[in-house]
Amino acid sequence: MQTLIQLKRGELKGAVSLTLSEGLEHFPEEIFELSDTLERLDLSSNKLTALPIDFGRLKNLKVFFCSENLFTALPEVLADCPLLDTVGFKSNRIETVPGRAINLNLRWLILTNNKISVLPPEIGRCSRMQKLMLAGNQLTELPDELKNCQGLSLLRVSANRLTALPGWLLTMPKLAWLAISGNRFNIKPDVLPPAFIDWANLEIKQLLGEGASGMIYKAATNAGGKEVAVKVFKGAVTSDGFPEDEMNAYIAAGHHPGLAKLIGQIKGNPEGKTGLVMELIPPRFFNLGMPPSLASCTRDVFKEGFNLSLNQVLKIATTIASLAAQLHRHGIMHGDLYAHNTLIDEAGNTLFSDFGAASFYDITDEQPARAFERIEVSAYGYLLDDLLFLCNEKGNESILKKITELKNECLAPAISSRPGFEYLTAELGRLLELN
Repeated sequence: MQTLIQLKRGELKGAVSLTLSEGLEHFPEEIFELSDTLERLDLSSNKLTALPIDFGRLKNLKVFFCSENLFTALPEVLADCPLLDTVGFKSNRIETVPGRAINLNLRWLILTNNKISVLPPEIGRCSRMQKLMLAGNQLTELPDELKNCQGLSLLRVSANRLTALPGWLLTMPKLAWLAISGNRFNIKPDVLPPAFIDWANLEIKQLLGEGASGMIYKAATNAGGKEVAVKVFKGAVTSDGFPEDEMNAYIAAGHHPGLAKLIGQIKGNPEGKTGLVMELIPPRFFNLGMPPSLASCTRDVFKEGFNLSLNQVLKIATTIASLAAQLHRHGIMHGDLYAHNTLIDEAGNTLFSDFGAASFYDITDEQPARAFERIEVSAYGYLLDDLLFLCNEKGNESILKKITELKNECLAPAISSRPGFEYLTAELGRLLELN
């Protein structure tokens, strides 16, 4: 992070990236002195309410984050930056999105946690759009023009006021990661809560990690001293939706060897927060991938030099397919099926995590239920593509060829022609036995 003093002194001349977070109330005009080189600008966590009328002077700007400010409307001047690719205005006070503000070059737009009730039809002219994040707003419908964004791969519309999903959404050829919970059309399944565990009977030891929806701690139970993992939900809307929906989906998922076992639900948290107690994942497990970068947008990235054997690939692929099949039998769409949510060990044993984007759907409504599963199958196809890329074992060409064929079937543009997870589980299980 740089400072305003450095900027004013001219010490940042030639900068490609600039981050300023100093409670700014006005856009620093000195930023324009970087217009020949500046590609990434982050002005999040300030007190800005407007951008200058000549913002388009930043002709090389590709990425602009302005989250956690005080904007009430998406600035129209965003459309004046010819190369702008990624825009984030999360957690402002935005009520209005003028059509003029939609930069047609956008590939990734983040408007999470605002007060937006209407999207302009101009959004449908963003032919490059791949990732659209709208959770935590007040939308009652999606504009029909959005169906023109045929490259849209990830859509977050959880925690809005949608009364229905448009039929065209379930035919989008590239859509793979969809979060829709917390809307007026959602069903509210009866979820039998697990045993309650009193907060006073947990000894919190250390923070293991933090996600969009909560904090994960290593803890011990006072009864026997068993080490467990405790996820405490933050209680606010996240980029994926409501923590309550995440908790209910995890509970409803049931037992599966690909899931960390659920032990109970906390009660008596001193701050009144909810949470879950789960088996502690052994330290030998590690994340298969890392979240998408700004450049990769919707695709995970991997550590350089990281490889997998064919046996590992098959074990990972079979476990995830089997778990996904179980979820969809329960009417649960995970919504975030990615390598970065997949934990593996050196033997290829696999655990799946993060139900933050999970949604329930009515499995008795056959046509949309089939579409929801096939949308998730597309995400699984991308995971197979990643696994094939990571596979360093080229000995059994017939098995690799079959995995490639399954991947291509999963990524078929026509949703109705994609296989289901039950079929994928059976086919990959057979390949695992053959290997």
